[in-house]
Amino acid sequence: MKPTIDLTQEHGPVKLMLKILEKASEKMEAGETMNRENMEKAISFIREFAEKCHHGKEEQLLFPAIRENNIPEEIVLVDALTEEHVMGRSYVKNMVEAVAENNSAKFIGNARAYIALLNPHIDKENQTLFPMVEKSLSEEKQKELEVGFLEIEKNVIGEGRHEELHSIVYKLKEAYL
Repeated sequence: MKPTIDLTQEHGPVKLMLKILEKASEKMEAGETMNRENMEKAISFIREFAEKCHHGKEEQLLFPAIRENNIPEEIVLVDALTEEHVMGRSYVKNMVEAVAENNSAKFIGNARAYIALLNPHIDKENQTLFPMVEKSLSEEKQKELEVGFLEIEKNVIGEGRHEELHSIVYKLKEAYL
């Protein structure tokens, strides 16, 4: 599968998780107790699927390939997206702490900051970065990325884990949406 198609498809479950986090935040704001087990599952999905797998593919393979092209416009965008990944990880770290502390207010604040960061981030990738990549990366380089992406799925998150992570998000969808 073409690298940009793979990454675009992975945005679907991530956006679904953002909706779940928003709904969970709304419930907590309305006075419901934080379901720590569910929020731990949500964070597990984010850390493994969004950060290790998806962002791993981008940071370890796609972004370096784009930088090799040395096209200033693309490099500026990749630098901004990389910084957003770093910011996102800090919000996730704070959500982990909030769950451990059973601190709904801290969780809500960081979940909403994460949502506000990631929704436009995904749009930038889908609407700007990926079309650039389609034009600027050779077919040969895209084939290399395809192989590398499969290696990340196999060696970084493990065989079958991709499917397990999808299962987590869909179970949480049933509970919150």
